[in-house]
Amino acid sequence: MGDNGSGRGGGVGTAGKRPNGQLASWFARSGWSKGELARQVNRRARRMGAYHISTDTSRVRRWLDGEQPREPIPRILSELFSERFGCVVAVEDLGLRTVRQTASDGGVDLPWTGPQTVAMISEFSRSDLMLARRGFLGNSLGVAAGPALIEPMQRWLAPAPATPAPGERFPGASSGPVPVRSNSAPGDHRLSDPELELLEQTIVMFRRWDAQCGGGLRRKAVVGQLHEVTDLLQEHHAEPARRRLFRVTAELAELAGWMSYDVGLQPIAQKYFVLALHAAKEAGDRPLGSYVLSGMGRQMIHLGRPEDALELVHLAQYGGREDATPRTQAMLHAVEARAYANMGRPDKCHRAVRMAEETFAEAAPGDADPDWIGFFSEAELNAENAHSYRDLAYVAGRSPAYLSLAQPAMRRAVDLFGRECGGGGGGHQRSYALNLVGMATVHLLQREPEQCAEMAGRALGVAKRLRSERVDNRIRKTAATAAREFGDIAEVVRLTERLADELPESGAALAG
Repeated sequence: MGDNGSGRGGGVGTAGKRPNGQLASWFARSGWSKGELARQVNRRARRMGAYHISTDTSRVRRWLDGEQPREPIPRILSELFSERFGCVVAVEDLGLRTVRQTASDGGVDLPWTGPQTVAMISEFSRSDLMLARRGFLGNSLGVAAGPALIEPMQRWLAPAPATPAPGERFPGASSGPVPVRSNSAPGDHRLSDPELELLEQTIVMFRRWDAQCGGGLRRKAVVGQLHEVTDLLQEHHAEPARRRLFRVTAELAELAGWMSYDVGLQPIAQKYFVLALHAAKEAGDRPLGSYVLSGMGRQMIHLGRPEDALELVHLAQYGGREDATPRTQAMLHAVEARAYANMGRPDKCHRAVRMAEETFAEAAPGDADPDWIGFFSEAELNAENAHSYRDLAYVAGRSPAYLSLAQPAMRRAVDLFGRECGGGGGGHQRSYALNLVGMATVHLLQREPEQCAEMAGRALGVAKRLRSERVDNRIRKTAATAAREFGDIAEVVRLTERLADELPESGAALAG
């Protein structure tokens, strides 16, 4: 008899239990029957290799009555409800207790030590390269949210422990020495400045490809380069070279996370972001760490967790308050505005938008901005602020006041990105497509279906040159909403037909 996920085989004691109102609420809104939920749990468990799980309708009823299942069932339920509702539904949101994950469990609460950071990035990137079919590596991971995410990230600012020399055992290691490459020689490895500069230039090239083509085209190339750099970090280097290598590692891990996010691999993206933050700490680069946290915040907004996004961006602002350039600070204010907008906080949103604009005005062409913040142009500033007001309008029930603020900023972003991209494949093509969709959604909220269809059609033309599931899904969602509300309008009908012909759903992310 297989383990049913509770009782002696996998459950927590039931004495004195109370009905689980949180789980019951999510379950009722899902539209599933108890039998369907049980079947989905069993299917997901088998995909994870947990063949001992055998759930039935009576077990689901006991969970609703307050019985606490053991892992991996809380994590499976979190994933199923998150997918059902299109936002992160954490284990705690379901009224369930979760077992604290260790680093090997794929969680985000990882040791803040240099050797372990190198080892974890090396192992995770290797696994990603080997198991890069969508849903396979990701099955062992879940997206962390709430305190399980925020509390470990807060330790980013704590003083780092001393770094052991190569070959020494680091605190908390389970067994064995830190891996060191067999061709290492005693003393410092002399990695030349030209070699380091070449690595840094490679990241610049990868960023250009990502902006022009989407995350699906070169994701595995970035992951492969990341894995190679961890080999270099397993040798001993002089401190300046070591920090520079960790900075390269952090930038590559952040880019791998961003590309994974773009193609819909959310748990993998979050893990890369977390590892990038660890590497940025080892590099002593707080502005870079702030940038990584902003990416994590954007992901949380995308996943319907604006409160978590706000916590992350405030942590980023605090950490980078002394060293971040005005352009970086403006970007953080813009992400802060997006979080407040999605929380329905207009006063705070307005203030953050104003701070983003004022701080951006302080940026000068001669500023020593790192390449990773180069994307935050006037076009991007307008785009972020326009999306903040668009989101605020949506939360406020299609508020005309907020839509009137969103429309000119979105139009300005579309115009600027359109000039940059021209008629070819250069420039920030994905940003251009995303803002065309953003303009379409503004028209849709203003009940202007013809203009919505025109903008979505233009976005579709750009999307065909990209490999970005994020862009594709936003076009599909906008077109579906337009069809639902204005299905009899000729322009909307043509858009729907064109979408089915030119952008059919593949059912898999292009994570090549």
